[in-house]
Amino acid sequence: MNIVFMGTPEFSLPTLHKLYDSDHNVQLVVTQPDRPKGRGRESISPPVKQFASDNKIPILQPKKCTSLEVVKTLGALNADVFIIVAFGQILDKNLLSLPHHFCINLHSSLLPKYRGAAPINWAIINGETETGITTMKMNAGLDTGDILLSRKVPISNEDDAQSLHDTLAHKGSSLVLETLKQLDSGLLEPIYQNSDLASYAPKLKKEDGLIQWNQPAVTIHNLVRGL
Repeated sequence: MNIVFMGTPEFSLPTLHKLYDSDHNVQLVVTQPDRPKGRGRESISPPVKQFASDNKIPILQPKKCTSLEVVKTLGALNADVFIIVAFGQILDKNLLSLPHHFCINLHSSLLPKYRGAAPINWAIINGETETGITTMKMNAGLDTGDILLSRKVPISNEDDAQSLHDTLAHKGSSLVLETLKQLDSGLLEPIYQNSDLASYAPKLKKEDGLIQWNQPAVTIHNLVRGL
């Protein structure tokens, strides 16, 4: 399949790597603009851009992916699917309608649980013993599209946000490839999300890291692991 890949941080890399090594054709990588970081405020490229540049994959870094110019550029590619993994920008209906099939998002929870920006962190903070990864047919809502495939992943008492991040990133890359395989063979059966079962994982704020020392030890332990 011809694929446009949209992603930015380290979490996106295993999926991009597997797509690049597969029989699929990654036509273009779309990622966030370079950002200044550190004391010197040096402009740093996102990990996805670094991989794409090293492997000579065309790169697009729009400030707003919904601009008319970007929509025209992506539309001209006639891609079969867009794969979105932690891209960092919201896609509108104009973008979602471009691929021949649809846009596939990899989300790091068992949807409809933990919709939102920080599902890995909140699953640990809330003391969950199980989470997972989900591929989803994107719509204009916040992680509300039909579920394509999902896989459960246990959370151990030794897991923290980084270790669980790494596990889900690698398992998610395989799930994306399996989703494309089933899509190509006509076996995918999208499942409507039951919003009555939804929970949310909002973006973390600085005050979320404040420890309330009158809380049970396990609650504090989970907070530290999750942050």
